[in-house]
Amino acid sequence: MKFPLASLYNLYRGALRNNRYRWWIILGTLVYLVSPLDISPDVFPIAGQIDDWALVTLMLTEVSQLVWEKTKGKGEKLEESAPETGLTIDAEAVAIKDS
Repeated sequence: MKFPLASLYNLYRGALRNNRYRWWIILGTLVYLVSPLDISPDVFPIAGQIDDWALVTLMLTEVSQLVWEKTKGKGEKLEESAPETGLTIDAEAVAIKDS
């Protein structure tokens, strides 16, 4: 049975974005970091810290995005909040060749 890493990422991200489970997920992540039971034990010099750093990076990224969305108008996208001016810019791509 194949378990893709993307589905695990989406599950963690979705649970972290749910208001009901957010603090439980953060608490569980912190407990996992100090726990001696890991996917790869911390006894191994580099391989032991890879899963910890990946989890910390994922958690901090998602929490910072949540904070950013709350401070920028309850999840409003910047493109949606930009004023409509009716002006468009026409750009053309040009290939540059090395000589």
